[in-house]
Amino acid sequence: MPTLYLSLGTNLGDRRANLDRALSFIAREVGTVVSASDRIETAPWGFDSANSFLNMAVKVETELSPLEALHVTQDIERRLGRSGKTVNGQYRDRVIDIDLLMYFMSDGTPAKMDTPELTLPHRLMRQREFVMKPLAQIAPELLNI
Repeated sequence: MPTLYLSLGTNLGDRRANLDRALSFIAREVGTVVSASDRIETAPWGFDSANSFLNMAVKVETELSPLEALHVTQDIERRLGRSGKTVNGQYRDRVIDIDLLMYFMSDGTPAKMDTPELTLPHRLMRQREFVMKPLAQIAPELLNI
């Protein structure tokens, strides 16, 4: 079965509850949550805010294609209260953010995509400690890919 790695982040409201609700939706609508990292507190990245983030990484076995997973996770974000996505690198506070990091086909081959809608692997993941530190907890073998 294909495997999907996600990064989750939140810096508004009850951050722990936001992540718990997102995980619940992911388990119901994206696939089986195989593992989840610890939640780490981080400073905002790419913008100034008084609100720190709570971030984590998740490994999911899914039957969804990468684009299907993207659409489902974006819908989850909206239902949890996210009102807009980042446009032209303009980041802002958010109730929840779910990013697709990497997707592996059933045979273990990493999916590579570069479209206006989705880039896999995520093009900025290696620049973001708030992504790489939790990902290292659940999939240290991915740090060298």
